[in-house]
Amino acid sequence: MFKRTFGILLPTLLLVCAVGTGGSQQQPSSSGLFDPVYQIYQYVQSYFYKPAQIDDQKALYGAMKGVVQQLDDPYSEFLDPEEKEQFDESLEGEFSGVGIEISIEDGVLTVITPLVGTPAEAAGILAGDQILAIDGETTEKITLTGASCRIRGEIGTTVTLTLRHEDGEVVDIPIVRNLIVIDPVDSSTLEGGKIGYIRILRFESDTVIEVDQALASFDLETMSGLILDLRNNPGGLMPAAISVCSRFVDDGVVLLVHDRLSGDKKYYSKGNRIPNLPLAILINRGSASAAEITAGGIRDNRMAVLIGETSFGKGVYQQMIDFPDGSALKITAGEYFTPSGRVVQDVGLSPDIVVPEGEDPVAAAIQWIGEQNGGRGPLDLPPLAEG
Repeated sequence: MFKRTFGILLPTLLLVCAVGTGGSQQQPSSSGLFDPVYQIYQYVQSYFYKPAQIDDQKALYGAMKGVVQQLDDPYSEFLDPEEKEQFDESLEGEFSGVGIEISIEDGVLTVITPLVGTPAEAAGILAGDQILAIDGETTEKITLTGASCRIRGEIGTTVTLTLRHEDGEVVDIPIVRNLIVIDPVDSSTLEGGKIGYIRILRFESDTVIEVDQALASFDLETMSGLILDLRNNPGGLMPAAISVCSRFVDDGVVLLVHDRLSGDKKYYSKGNRIPNLPLAILINRGSASAAEITAGGIRDNRMAVLIGETSFGKGVYQQMIDFPDGSALKITAGEYFTPSGRVVQDVGLSPDIVVPEGEDPVAAAIQWIGEQNGGRGPLDLPPLAEG
């Protein structure tokens, strides 16, 4: 019925990376397995008392959604053309909405992180908040794309989210939608120019270029250390995360991947070109997906310490299959691990230096860098702790 094109996605940002179409290993199914579905369609056509309300295309999409929903996987879903268009817009780094990244945890729509500088952050939405309703309509059994479509809308309009905070308090928070523009990288110097600070808010196609520009702007030969801030970074492109790892890892594996089509695969650093200054990576519960790839890849190679809170724990990625009518299938195809084989999914990465929420991890990073007395990596670190 459909011709297909393919793409690989990381969850949360769910950003596309090209992959080939060969080697498909689909399991055969009984030729008559879905005959009852067609029979139901025929009964609807024959018996429903308002035939004008029967929409063949919607019926087909609904059946396809049902096939995917039975997987009980929050990141696998069938997208109709309208949903696919909105999904693609979210990858461009500029859209109208409130600025939150969401997931489904234990069947409940949950905030991964509010994006920095957005209406959601200004409204006080926190990582871990559960979204119980959107404009008074329950989010029970909602899909991620369905939730995204309901939260987004025209600039200047208001959406009300019913949230349950982690302390159990339930509140209604109205948020005025605005244009969300995400600049993936911000940089500066601290401590009189002695420490370089780079904050990555999202792993996009331009992220690596901007990280390189930031590093080039620093006088690295006179600096005592670097801070890479990945807090509230929900992820993004896998290739961008691997490339950022290469900026700080001399050589070696930075990522392990396993999926049904290609089995086990290793990704390597291409070799860094900067001095191995003491590097502190800041993480929190809003650090997910590609941010965890970067933090885990660099830390497992003993080129940085992790400072802050345990990360979110998003260790699976999706394959996107596009159809000519504009619809698409997004399906979880594999899992990734840190170079040492550490599991990320559902457990996250534990920091070497714990800084509780509400305290300043930047200050902790500055203190740690000062304690290194100008030493160069690799660092003398124990294996990465369990999340």
